[in-house]
Amino acid sequence: QVQLVESGGGLVQPGGSLRLSCAASGSLFSGSRLGWFRQAPGKERELVATITTGGTTNYADSMKDRFTISADNAKKMVYLQMDRLTPEDTAIYYCNARRSVTPTFNVWGQGTQVTVSS
Repeated sequence: QVQLVESGGGLVQPGGSLRLSCAASGSLFSGSRLGWFRQAPGKERELVATITTGGTTNYADSMKDRFTISADNAKKMVYLQMDRLTPEDTAIYYCNARRSVTPTFNVWGQGTQVTVSS
């Protein structure tokens, strides 16, 4: 059973940076995809970035120039470095782990709030 716990959210001024962390417990297995999604008030949850256990990354077009996803497989950690933040980045950021082949899973963390405001 995979479980995810996010940390690192908070209040930051426009133009600032934050680094989110996601700690995974349980067996992730080769071929799993870990990622970050976000949900702003009144909006649907959207993709930020994903990374496979093999290191392949994927980003939402609007964020790929400012956000960087990375992972430490040995520590079962996933990180999201966010730079040049704007108020439009304000949202709850969720860590996700999924695997589409047996054993399949699709697990979400509880989320961490990121607020960008002066």
